[in-house]
Amino acid sequence: MYKIFMENFISKYNVSRETFDVFSRYINILDEWRQRMNLVSPNSFNEIWTRHVADSYQLYKYLNADTKYVYDIGSGAGFPAIVLAIASQIDGRQTHFKLIESITKKTLYLNDIKEKLGLKNVEIINNRCENLKLKPADVITARAVAELNKLLSFAATLSDMNTVLIFPKGKSFEQELIEAQKNWRFDVKIDSSEVSNDGVILKISNLRKKR
Repeated sequence: MYKIFMENFISKYNVSRETFDVFSRYINILDEWRQRMNLVSPNSFNEIWTRHVADSYQLYKYLNADTKYVYDIGSGAGFPAIVLAIASQIDGRQTHFKLIESITKKTLYLNDIKEKLGLKNVEIINNRCENLKLKPADVITARAVAELNKLLSFAATLSDMNTVLIFPKGKSFEQELIEAQKNWRFDVKIDSSEVSNDGVILKISNLRKKR
């Protein structure tokens, strides 16, 4: 089954051999670390090429050559940020990825990934995003971290009116939008997920708090 998912990923996205090889090394390192901590569940690891790699890689189209700073909130196992950083570095882009993770042991894992894969475009930050004073991001990503209203409160401290937020969401996204719109104003474009039949990608811009 693992091989089928891998072959489906290669066929669907037609990535270069170099990109595929680095993704494979990433998965191997993740497999070693998940024996020590809860990074991904055993069941989802069997489907890692679709449920995690492809689900992350589909966000690459939202970045462009002019994207300078991408902040990833609650990076955990590294999805989507590590996948996007790998693709970006291989493509020769000058995008810098800041991975924000508050759990120290997960940042040890992320730093190991960074070092072993030679990701010069990645910085690991062991802190909570609300404690950070950073230049506003061009793009903010987050995957399976929190419901939308809370995500927007995290992102607001790292963004300005030019920042674009890219959040994969599941079938409850409509209710999450309703709840978030009680506290926030924003523009949103909803794209269908390429991986999940009931998943979507929310592309949010012009975020501001309601007064």
